[in-house]
Amino acid sequence: MDRFFAILIILIIISSLFVFVKNYQDVRGAFSKELFTSFIAIYFILMLGFALLYFLLSEAGFSLLVNQPLQSGTSFERFFHSVYFSGVTLMTVGYGDVTPIGIGKPIALFEAMIGYLLPAAFLYKLLG
Repeated sequence: MDRFFAILIILIIISSLFVFVKNYQDVRGAFSKELFTSFIAIYFILMLGFALLYFLLSEAGFSLLVNQPLQSGTSFERFFHSVYFSGVTLMTVGYGDVTPIGIGKPIALFEAMIGYLLPAAFLYKLLG
């Protein structure tokens, strides 16, 4: 049964790519590589900026996450946890393995709001 769903998903992806390539001339007029690259760069900069904010606040002694993953380990591990949490929050995935506490809650809420509204702004710019 799992194999059936895997094959089905692969077929859907291939057919989607086929339709995209077939209609590329129509899509190309609306799609901008520069705009898409800018969108990815903005996401990356925001993710690293919030990660740096989480990292620096944890270094200052603030408790930001449950189980304190930003308080233990090497500096690289703590920064990696900050980047991971920032990425999951910004992209509004929210796996649930890391939960903000204290001052981390409003910061994460603000970051999630930006992550939720940024694609809408991208689409508005693309279509408008």
